[in-house]
Amino acid sequence: MNKSESKYFNTAVKMDLALIELLKKKPIDYISVSELCKAAGVNRSTFYLHYENIGDLLNETARYMINKFLSYFSEEVHSAAFNLSDCKLDELNFINDTYLIPYLTYIKENKEVFGVALSEVKVFGFENVYKRLYDYIFNPILDRFNYPEENRKYVMMYYLNGINAVNVEWLKGGCEKPIEEIAEIIKICILGLNSELHNEINKRKPC
Repeated sequence: MNKSESKYFNTAVKMDLALIELLKKKPIDYISVSELCKAAGVNRSTFYLHYENIGDLLNETARYMINKFLSYFSEEVHSAAFNLSDCKLDELNFINDTYLIPYLTYIKENKEVFGVALSEVKVFGFENVYKRLYDYIFNPILDRFNYPEENRKYVMMYYLNGINAVNVEWLKGGCEKPIEEIAEIIKICILGLNSELHNEINKRKPC
């Protein structure tokens, strides 16, 4: 990265973070270019050098958040998403620590940003992200299991909304509960109580 590219990148990150910070306080329609520039510590001419309007910045901020999220996963996890048609069926379970721990680590280390993202799904255009998730992840997996096509979107929304509901409760508590416990809660909610855990719970019950 040369000096000019580095300067552009640093400015872009400042603008992304400034927008996220302002979205904690007010809807996007009430955010002005002037207050964005003030929050980012740049002048208006710099803003218009990079963006035509706040909508352009919003799109870039969404990409920034997604790229940062993806950076928490290993190369093996990234490559698995492109091998859904060839891998074994028992490898198509993504509700395990390999995927959940990086995912939850991102949330904990970026809890304010993630909280904004959850509350502003439409603003950030994450509906398109969900569509891509369906097209490239959920649909191919469910196809491998011969699941009825007309019901697949219901399954996806069950997974996404269920996991997000756990995340919301975790965020309310400041993500104080350990990541491993939250991962176990998600696995129980999605996959059900396994016999080992069920026995452990029964041991703890008073006689």
